[in-house]
Formats: sequence, C-alpha cells, structure tokens
Amino acid sequence: MKQWMQKLMNQFDLDWKHEDSSKANPIEMKEEVATILYLIDVYNKNLLDIDNHPVRRTRETLDEFAREIMQSEGPQFERALFRFRQFFSSYRIDEYTFMSKSFDEFRNIIWDFVDQLSEDLHFEKSADEDMKKSLEQLKEAVEANSIDLLKSQSRLFIDSYMEHQTVKDKHRGDRLKNIKKNLDAVKKQLNEANSSMRLDHLTQAFNRKSFDEQIRQQKSLHHLSKKPLSMIALDIDHFKKINDSYGHQTGDLILIECVRLLKEVFSRESDFVARVGGEEFAILLPECSFDHALKKAEQALDRIRGEVYVVDDIKISFTVSMGIAELTEGEDVESWMKRADEALYQSKNSGRNKYTLAEPCLKKSAA
Repeated sequence: MKQWMQKLMNQFDLDWKHEDSSKANPIEMKEEVATILYLIDVYNKNLLDIDNHPVRRTRETLDEFAREIMQSEGPQFERALFRFRQFFSSYRIDEYTFMSKSFDEFRNIIWDFVDQLSEDLHFEKSADEDMKKSLEQLKEAVEANSIDLLKSQSRLFIDSYMEHQTVKDKHRGDRLKNIKKNLDAVKKQLNEANSSMRLDHLTQAFNRKSFDEQIRQQKSLHHLSKKPLSMIALDIDHFKKINDSYGHQTGDLILIECVRLLKEVFSRESDFVARVGGEEFAILLPECSFDHALKKAEQALDRIRGEVYVVDDIKISFTVSMGIAELTEGEDVESWMKRADEALYQSKNSGRNKYTLAEPCLKKSAA
C-alpha cells in the first residue's frame, strides 16, 4: 500500500472489516477509493456553517459516505457514489448561495454608503448653485447704481446666506452622523469578515489559511533576526473513535477544549495556535529555542492528560501526539513542515500520547 494511503488509514483509524465474517483481513483499499476518501477528508476539514448544512451534520454525513464507500463493492458501491455525487452537488450549490448572500449583504452596505455620499454631494452642489445666483443678483444691484435695489438685494442676499449657512451646518452635522454610522457598520462587517476568514469557526484557533500566511511571515522574520523559531505539529489521538463512540457533539467539545488547553500553555502573545485540519493542529513559537519548545510540549501533554470531561455521566479524556521541529537556517517552509509532520506520525505510530523530535535538516535549501 502506498505511503499516502497508509497515512490516510492511520489518520482515520480505518480498520473496518468485510461484512462477510469469513474474511478476516481488513479491506484492501484501492487507490481510486483512497482518492475519494482523501477528497472527502479534505472537504470535511474545511466546511462552512451554512443554513441548510450545519457543520456537525455535514461532517456526520460525509463520515457515513466515507464508511459506506470503503465497505461496499459492486452495485452497492455505485449507488453510494451516486448518492455522494447528489449530496456534494447540493452542498456546493448551497455553499455558493451562502457565499453570494454574504457578499451581497456586504455590497449593499457599501452601496448605501456610496448613495448617502452622492446625495450629500448633490445637495451641496445645488445649495452652492443657489448661493451663486444670489451673489450674482447682488453684483447686478451694485452695478445698477440704484440704492433701493442695492438695499433690497443686500437684505435678500444676507437672509439667503444666513439660511444657506444654517442649513449647510445642520446638513453637515447630520451627514457626519450618517457617515460615522455607515463607517461603523462597514468596519464591523469587515472585522467580522476578517475574523471569519482568519479563525476556525468552532475552536476559535487560527485556521489553515492564517497558518499558511503566518508561517511564511515568521520564516521571513527568522531570516532577518536569526532568532530561533520552533513548530509543534499536533494531532488528537483516536479522534475518530471519540466521534464514533460518543457522537460529533462530544468530538466538537474535545476540539474546543484542546484549543483552550493549548492556549493556556502557549500563552505568549506571539505564540500561534492553529487548527490546520479536522483534529490536526500546529503551533508556531517565535523566538523559542528547541529546548524551550520541548518543555512547553511536555507541559501541554501533562495538562491535556490531566483533564477529564463528564458527558451524559460518562467520563471522557483524550491525549495528543506531537512532532517538534526547529527551523534550520536556510531551510524552506515545506521542508520544515515535513520534518514536523514526520515526527508527529512517528509519535502516532510508536504508541501516541507523546512527542517526537524531528530529524535534523541535513540538506539546506535556498533561503
């Protein structure tokens, strides 16, 4: 079996057997089936919480499809694929609708803001035109050499000017209030959109997109400062079994609590805790030596081991596995992440509930 397929099975704990009890060996996974499971897994880790497809329910559905596709053969397999295609098509339509609606709502706020500014500018232009006409009439009165006309036009101009300034000042005050109100609404919308884009909706850890941006930024800063930079790749042990045994709601609780505990241990402002997959996390530790990263990893392991949760009178605990790697001078991001990932899977394959130090980077890449 290819390495990536074995890694997928290890990640999912795919130990399903044939329904035929006479076949004792696990199902041999074909590469095309593994590819489908891989795509389901990737999508499962990046779900949006949309109206018709809440994340928890969608995750359960995708897990059921993965299990059915893995276990079925022949016509049953074809039917499973057909139903999966139908579900995926429906989900993508609703996902696109959700994104379009979110964009339209934000666009409408901006349009209202633009319309308000346009109305204000039009009003001021009209008021200024009226004032310009009044001024022209006053000039004509001066040139007419008539004291009565000059007195009359002077009074009209002064009244018009005072009214113009009063209305203008009032309108300016109202406009500033409206602009501030609209700007506050836009700012709030942008902040919400930014948080939604940067944070994982469930755990409030940073999401994969934020992690990909942060790791490259930290790599650049490391190149300039030469200060140590460490990373911990982390995975919740037997997470699929937790979901299968206690339900996705309990699984979500474990994910949330895992992030809470990690943030307690990795509490510096510069520490960066991200959820990069379903039950996979990564922690970036700027200006943190390898030895200090090991101590923090031990603290995190002890902290997580000591937690027990009671769900429906059942005591539940969990552990994590880790891989720790310090960035080597001249090493690229891909190599650094790969070393941490390989160390993580060494922890998982050698008993879990532990950390493993990454192999040193022997071949330096271009900075």
